[in-house]
Amino acid sequence: MPSEGAEPEGTTGARLLDLVALMDTLRSPGGCPWDARQTHESLVEYLIEESYESVEAIEAGDRAGMREELGDLLLQVVFHSRIAQDDAEDPWNIDDVADGITRKLIARHPHVFDKAADDATAGKTADEVEADWHALKAKEKNRESVTDGIPANLPALLRASKVLSRSTRLENPAPELAEIATASSALTEINSSDQLGDLLLALVSVARERGWDAEGALRDATRRRIDEIRAAEGLA
Repeated sequence: MPSEGAEPEGTTGARLLDLVALMDTLRSPGGCPWDARQTHESLVEYLIEESYESVEAIEAGDRAGMREELGDLLLQVVFHSRIAQDDAEDPWNIDDVADGITRKLIARHPHVFDKAADDATAGKTADEVEADWHALKAKEKNRESVTDGIPANLPALLRASKVLSRSTRLENPAPELAEIATASSALTEINSSDQLGDLLLALVSVARERGWDAEGALRDATRRRIDEIRAAEGLA
C-alpha cells in the first residue's frame, strides 16, 4: 500500500508514487483478482473511454470533472505500465515510460535545451517551432510521408483534419480538392462554429436518408487524399 509520508507534504508528484504503489498492490498476490487478470488488450476499451470522457469534461468547461477524468486516464497509464512490468520477455515499468517521454521532450525542444540550437531558432514563431517538432519526429521514426504516423482508427473528422494539416507543409502541394468550390459555396452563409456544426449534422442526416455511411465516406475520401499527397511527395 502507499506509504504515508514517503515524500514531503506538498512535493509535486508525491501522490503519483502513491498511485504506482497502489497499483502494485492490486496486481500482486493477495491483491485484486480482477486487476490481476487484466491485459493490455482487455484494457483498451477503458483507455478509449477515459480519453473521450476527459475530452468531454474539457469541452464542457467542467474543471472538477476534468480533474477526475484525467485521474482515470492516468490510472490507465499506470495500469498498463504495471502489466508490462510482468512481461517475461520485454519487461518495462512506469519509470521507463517517464524516462522515454522526458528524453523525447528534451530532443524535440532543442530551442529550449540546446544552446547552439537555441541561437539558431531565436525569434521563431510557435508555428515554426511546431513544424520543427514534426520534422524531428519524422526523422526519428524514419517516416517518408507527412501523413505517416496518423492513426488509422482516429475518428474520421479528426483524421481528415490531421491529414489536411500535415499536407500544408508539402513543398509540392497535392492537387486542390475537387469539392473545395462546392464546400465554399455551401459555407457562404455560415458565420459560426455552431452553424457549421448544424450543417455537418444536416449532412449526416441527409446521408442517412440516402443510405450512405458518412463516417465511412469521409474515411474513404481521406484515404484517397493520402494517396494524392504521397504522389505529390513522389512516393508510391
